[in-house]
Amino acid sequence: MFKNIIFFLLCFFMTYNTSAEQAPEFTLKTELGETVSLSDYKGKPLILHFWATWCPYCKKLQPGLDTLYTKYKTQGLEVLAVSLWEDQDATPQAELNSRGWHFKTVINGDEIHKQFAVVGTPTTFFISKTGEIVYKTSDSDPHSPNLEKAVKMIVK
Repeated sequence: MFKNIIFFLLCFFMTYNTSAEQAPEFTLKTELGETVSLSDYKGKPLILHFWATWCPYCKKLQPGLDTLYTKYKTQGLEVLAVSLWEDQDATPQAELNSRGWHFKTVINGDEIHKQFAVVGTPTTFFISKTGEIVYKTSDSDPHSPNLEKAVKMIVK
């Protein structure tokens, strides 16, 4: 019960500070050149995950994000990964695919990370159907109950 109260207060604080904040619009491309914009996800709950192929903490977190995606996709949940700070020859989508994850990644996130105040990886945003940033975390624990609680907030 105490953990739930702490989480609620944390979410309230973060929501209070960010709920009026709309996620900034962006357009990036996939490795295959497909154009993806935040507006493509309008009306859908979205986990926006900033990561890098070389980041061990991202690799640790991603199974948890994929599990949440699989569990809540019937409720409209989408996950979009944003790869940043990569070497020229990096292939982020191929890396996600080889790990068995089921979500799309866009590349060249270096172009937008400042809009989201991302200073390290992983940084993950939970964005409501109305485009509001509900929760932001740099946690790399794939089993953190806060991740699922945040998903429940955005899928309702």
